[in-house]
Amino acid sequence: MLIKAFSCAIYGINAITITIEVNIDIGIQFFMVGLPDSAVKESHQRIESALRCAGHKIPGKKIVINMAPADMRKEGSCFDLPIAVGILAASEQIKVDRVGDYIIIGELSLDGTILPIKGALPVAIEAISKKFKGLILPRVNAREAAIAGNLEVYGVTNIREVIDFFNETSTLERVILDPEKEFYNRLNNYEYDFSDVKGQENIKRALEIAASGGHNVILIGPPGAGKTMLAKRLPTILPPLNLPEALETTKIHSVAGKMGRNTSLITVRPFRSPHHTISDVALVGGGGIPQPGEISLAHNGVLFLDELPEFKRTVLEVLRQPLEDRVVTISRARFTVDYPASFMMVAAMNPCPCGFYNHPQIDCQCNAGIVQKYINRISGPLFDRIDIHVEVIPVPFRDLHDERPREKSEVIRSRVISARKIQEKRFEGAPGIHCNAQISPKMLRKFCVLDDSCHALLKNAMEKLGLSARAYDRIIKVSRSIADLDQAATIRPEHVAEAINYRSLDRDNWGK
Repeated sequence: MLIKAFSCAIYGINAITITIEVNIDIGIQFFMVGLPDSAVKESHQRIESALRCAGHKIPGKKIVINMAPADMRKEGSCFDLPIAVGILAASEQIKVDRVGDYIIIGELSLDGTILPIKGALPVAIEAISKKFKGLILPRVNAREAAIAGNLEVYGVTNIREVIDFFNETSTLERVILDPEKEFYNRLNNYEYDFSDVKGQENIKRALEIAASGGHNVILIGPPGAGKTMLAKRLPTILPPLNLPEALETTKIHSVAGKMGRNTSLITVRPFRSPHHTISDVALVGGGGIPQPGEISLAHNGVLFLDELPEFKRTVLEVLRQPLEDRVVTISRARFTVDYPASFMMVAAMNPCPCGFYNHPQIDCQCNAGIVQKYINRISGPLFDRIDIHVEVIPVPFRDLHDERPREKSEVIRSRVISARKIQEKRFEGAPGIHCNAQISPKMLRKFCVLDDSCHALLKNAMEKLGLSARAYDRIIKVSRSIADLDQAATIRPEHVAEAINYRSLDRDNWGK
């Protein structure tokens, strides 16, 4: 008897429907075709043990299982449950009339327990797009899948529940969630707040400007100055995720297996902080079985690179293309997948190997030229993609002892949201451009017009401070963001003057 069951495979951050055809005929052999990998082939032993524990068995006949499309490689153990259901249906151990109405996915343990999977949300979205009636998957993944919307989602813990469901001897409890309610109930649920930071008002201002324009930032300062503390609080002043952004972010984390148990939706902007020993594949994504890297996990959020010069040169260089294109393309011989990578990069570094160059109280112990050599570990093209350079000075004791209330993140965020609304209106006719940091050189002349006084100020600063040519466009973009925070229609000299202060590493005398 020939039966068709349906499951899904994950490619990139999307799911593709897989048809599992099971045919049972005269004979005693077991065949599995359709480019299954080792994990899929090993399902035979898991299924046999799980069915025995459930009071059923694999029939002693010739069984042929085809996984279509047959030219696409099938990977992972998530096909255990649909293959088991197909075998039971083809051997008439369960009723077959409803098997084709559902996407079925899950890994089986030897006792029949159904284990969690990756990519539940993309699978649910695929089930809706292909007009399946419902989705049967592990219970711990059910809330995540139910967030997709109009789909019957059933979470199961054991294969017995699935068998009884198709035999109509018992029912399964449908998991129903309201996406908007889930989204707004957990919106802005941040652990950190800018009111925790004492002093460092100039750094807070720089991060507010960065958040308002989507600018990349580098913080330079000695150990213990508060660089990491400030960076961790940046997501709390970014505009809240909207529902489409939350769903896209959740898809990426779901495919990577980073969702918590019984979690439905990511509602706060991600903050990823990889260690400096990370490999280029772990950062950008890929591998034998392609997975999203840290830059994709930071999509719609913040990627924090602490101790930037300590990262391997090859690791830092792979950042250049994603910072420009905001997407990562992983190419293999048989397929190509794209992972979104639209993130704000925040980097932190010591100014020199000993960490005390330009320190107000402690002398630097580094020899002549060592500071510049340390800075040169980071390539010019990467610096070219960082708009704001800020020196972080240690907080004096009087500020540490000050108990006066400080501005909360929600107050700063309200100003950032107002600035972003101005930019959204400005770039309505420019697809793919959402904030000032994404402006192209051609658009810069259209949207960031400088008057004569601003031009004179910028020319004077570049000549006297020895600013590099690459600083020119960056200063204008940051000036535009400062003007948006001030609700100003045009860029004024004071906006340009403040932006010039945020180009520390471009000055000719830095590190000399």
